[in-house]
Amino acid sequence: MTDPIRVLVADDQELVRTGFCVILEAADGITVVAEAANGVQAVRAAADRQPDVILMDVRMPEMDGLEATRQITGGDRAAGPKVVMLTTFDFDDYVYEALRAGASGFLLKDAPRHDLIAAVRTAAAGNALLAPSVTMRLIDAFARRPAQTLPAPSRLASLTARERDILLRLARGLTNAEIAADLIVSEATVKSHVGSLLAKLGLRDRVQAVILAYETGIVRPGEPGAAR
Repeated sequence: MTDPIRVLVADDQELVRTGFCVILEAADGITVVAEAANGVQAVRAAADRQPDVILMDVRMPEMDGLEATRQITGGDRAAGPKVVMLTTFDFDDYVYEALRAGASGFLLKDAPRHDLIAAVRTAAAGNALLAPSVTMRLIDAFARRPAQTLPAPSRLASLTARERDILLRLARGLTNAEIAADLIVSEATVKSHVGSLLAKLGLRDRVQAVILAYETGIVRPGEPGAAR
């Protein structure tokens, strides 16, 4: 029998926090090991209770979720607990910074309970959560950046044409299945290409791939293929 996924819920709204805890405790293979009402408590609880996944609100008193995530992960999604940011459509400006801080993805606060449970399991498995709706907010964040701050795309020179095609679709938030259907190839082929391009670019996950696609300017908001 595998150990349950250990979860820390950090949110300054008690009703929200309690609701998440009740849903997660009722799910098979998940246990809530701690709660936190602010970023300071979240950092302390993460060190004391060693959770596998942290649901982290963005706006909290004393220390916000971004700084708490930085302190917990050191900006490295591969180290320590996986942080899933709790967000709403009002938090557009935080998307990019949260990814930079080491967050593994995002969960909308009004998401249905099955999405909450799936998000915890996905993060615990080491996978990124970057839904198309959140990808759109990431695109918006880059749209507000001055064009001259974008580095040259020379880093992408090692990619094959097919890997570049797939990177473009990752930046649109497509899943492997959607990419496979779009390019008329198998899902296994897409998975192989994704692994190859991540290795060539020295990236840990799809989140970093999306960030790189926009940082290099190969995908720009408003251009064909930039968004669905």
